[in-house]
Amino acid sequence: MVRNILFWVILVPLAIVIVMFAAANRHPVTVSFDPFHATEPAGSVTLPLFVLVFVLVILGVILGGVAAWLRQSGYRRAARMRDADVAALRREVETLNRQLATHQDAPISGSASRLSYRPSSH
Repeated sequence: MVRNILFWVILVPLAIVIVMFAAANRHPVTVSFDPFHATEPAGSVTLPLFVLVFVLVILGVILGGVAAWLRQSGYRRAARMRDADVAALRREVETLNRQLATHQDAPISGSASRLSYRPSSH
C-alpha cells in the first residue's frame, strides 16, 4: 500500500519532470576535451544536452557510491573482527561447559556453577 502511494505521489511526477526536461533540452551541445583550441578541439563530442546531464548525474551517483563504500571499509572490518571474537567466545563457553559436564561427578567447591550464554536472536 505504501509503495503504491510512494509510486504515484513521488515517482510518477518525477518521471514527468524528467521527460519534460529531456524534451525541452534536446538541442545539440559540443563538449570539448581540448582546453587550448576552442575553435577546432582535438577531442570533442556532440550530443543532446539532456543526455549530457543524465550521464553526468549517473556518473555522480556511481562515484558517490564508491566513495561511501570506501569510507565505510573500516566499519565493515571492525564488524567482521567483532563477529569473529563473538564466535571464538561462544566456542570457548561451549568447551568450558563440556569440561564442566565431564567433571560434574567431582565435588564442586564454592559457588561454581554451569556457564551459560544466550545466543543472539539474529
